Amino acid sequence: MKVYACKKCRTIFTNTDKCPKCGSKEFTEKWQGIIYVIDIEKSEVAKIINLDDKGKYAIIIREK
Repeated sequence: MKVYACKKCRTIFTNTDKCPKCGSKEFTEKWQGIIYVIDIEKSEVAKIINLDDKGKYAIIIREK
């Protein structure tokens, strides 16, 4: 099973043709680190990397 990260919103997802969160078709298999945001209001990390919704996100997206 391939795991992708959206290049626009950083959402991590599997087996699809577009991001389930933002609908972007720009995604990659080259990413590192996972952050699970459960409470967006209390998450300092979510604020630092500009996340606005709970979910599973990649910390680093690799372009190449």
